[in-house]
Amino acid sequence: MTAPKRLPPWHEHFRLPSGRELLIRPIRPEDAGPIQGAFGLLGPEEIRHRFLYALKELSPEMAQRLTHPDPNTEFALVAAEPLPPGEALVGAVARAALVPRTRDAEFAILVSHFIAGQGLGRHLMRKLAKWARSKKLDRLYGDVLDTNLPMLALAQSLGFKRVREGDGSGLVRVVLDLNEEP
Repeated sequence: MTAPKRLPPWHEHFRLPSGRELLIRPIRPEDAGPIQGAFGLLGPEEIRHRFLYALKELSPEMAQRLTHPDPNTEFALVAAEPLPPGEALVGAVARAALVPRTRDAEFAILVSHFIAGQGLGRHLMRKLAKWARSKKLDRLYGDVLDTNLPMLALAQSLGFKRVREGDGSGLVRVVLDLNEEP
């Protein structure tokens, strides 16, 4: 009997309650094409919740930037089919980036409506917090549209606190104090 094959760091299999098997892994340059292709499957509200404004397509430049994070200051994961990068359909992207001259990181997350509501967003947010803690940061934060109630509820359930709202922008900043116990 052979030992199970060990996955590289930040790689793991994730089974959704629906039975669908995903591979969570760091984003790769080869993911640019599938992410651009899947962008058209997103609804306008999903796009607005993630990008905070209407966007018709993900330009090649935006896809290039997203799939080439700076390993010193950025961390990005995808939840994709368990196929090689470039062939796998990507259903979710989670990203954190260090904020220059601070001990903070800003997060962004997008989970396709095809697989939303099955615990994947929660799992990815925990991974971003784990990465931020490994960098010895103080805070992980994100700006969320005040109409994005599922994201606001998720953030609250994970210990994020609302620190800014009501300024007329329609955004709520949610902040996780990384020095508190998870």
